[in-house]
Amino acid sequence: MRIIYILFILVTLTSCKKEIPLSAQDIVDKTIEVSGGDKYLNAEIDFDFRDKHYRSVREGGKFQYERQFQDSIGIIKDVLNNDGFQRFVNDTLTKIPDSMAVKYTSSVNSVHYFALLHYGLNDAAVNKSSLGEVAIKDKLYYKIKVTFSQEGGGEDYEDVFIYWIEAETFKADYIAYSYIEDDGVGIRFREAYNERFINGLRFVDYNNYKSEDATMDLLGLDKAFESGSLELLSKIELENIEVN
Repeated sequence: MRIIYILFILVTLTSCKKEIPLSAQDIVDKTIEVSGGDKYLNAEIDFDFRDKHYRSVREGGKFQYERQFQDSIGIIKDVLNNDGFQRFVNDTLTKIPDSMAVKYTSSVNSVHYFALLHYGLNDAAVNKSSLGEVAIKDKLYYKIKVTFSQEGGGEDYEDVFIYWIEAETFKADYIAYSYIEDDGVGIRFREAYNERFINGLRFVDYNNYKSEDATMDLLGLDKAFESGSLELLSKIELENIEVN
């Protein structure tokens, strides 16, 4: 009887352990792991987006993001790294107003952020919380809210992100975010497609949606997407991706 009792206790404890819900941090850790994990820490990545070429280099805590394109005045190369932002025109460093440097910094950082989306989710300035589980197209998703601390959160620290992470694969199939505009707050919803792994790193393209409803809440975009009430605004497609 004693042996049966001990076995009962062990089974009960095991069952209870399995029922403990995953925290937002646990889910994000798994998402980063299945998307590339530590490979993000030391990688050289090149890709084209629309009419511009982008390159990122990471060596542990050091990073450099680049953007290069042809303009009417020549070849423009923007460089953002741990030391700040610089713009080169035909390989010559060019002085630009601080207000424009802030704008260009945000633009360069934004493209690289979305291209390497999962990597930044464990930055010190990132705050994560769980919004429970929801179903989208008959699949179960963890719904994770991400906000940013003002210190270390960059110019766009007031942006809010929602990630829908598939419960079985731990891949982020949908994301939504709000951002500050001159006339208020804008929101977008993105649906991932065309998944591919290149040298161990996950890349996806996105269908980029917006809502015509000015009162639409960020948290309700999953239901709006399922009901077909969102408008396809654009496609976010990365081309010619190379990873070393």
